[in-house]
Amino acid sequence: MPEDVLFCWSGGKDSAMALHALRSAGDCRITALLTTITEEYDRISMHGVRRALLERQAESLGLPLHAVLIPPQCINAIYEERMKEALAQHLTRGVRRVAFGDIFLEDLRVYREKNLAQIGMQALFPIWKRGTGELARDFVGLGFRAITVCVDPRVLDASFAGRELDASFFADLPVGVDPCGENGEFHTFVFDGPVFETPIAFRVGEKVLRDGFCFCDLLPE
Repeated sequence: MPEDVLFCWSGGKDSAMALHALRSAGDCRITALLTTITEEYDRISMHGVRRALLERQAESLGLPLHAVLIPPQCINAIYEERMKEALAQHLTRGVRRVAFGDIFLEDLRVYREKNLAQIGMQALFPIWKRGTGELARDFVGLGFRAITVCVDPRVLDASFAGRELDASFFADLPVGVDPCGENGEFHTFVFDGPVFETPIAFRVGEKVLRDGFCFCDLLPE
């Protein structure tokens, strides 16, 4: 019998690839998406994507969405408290494993595993240690489509914000920038691909510099 798994969904490419890997394996049932929302902005934390577009992703994925509200510049103690409250709700329903789209950051994996162990849950990493260059090629090859919504201008030119993740995008990445942005170089919004029933319609809005990052706003259509 498939095991129930809660999925921590960021809305970006790594989440999409991890979800695709889980569904392809066929040995678990995704019960819901868990996403942190910055309450003052009503957007996906770090990515800056509007909640309305996140909700359309969940609808197209055919999965319920559990939004966890956190304040701007959220400190770890508050983040951990609110995540613990949210996770406990799923634990009471018998869900004991939580999946993430992390690829190779060891300290982040240890952090997630430690926090989950404290409440009797386990972490699952479907694309752990996959080569990021290979993942990027597979992302395009599988028919996924995404757009860059947040760029760290300290390591990547702001002109990359608002670009679609196609072969030319990956070819243009400077040496030293991870192809999947695993070090925080860029964040994305996935709007089409094999995990979705229908594409998510949007149009590109303005680009703004906020909190040291360049964000490209996306407007639902």
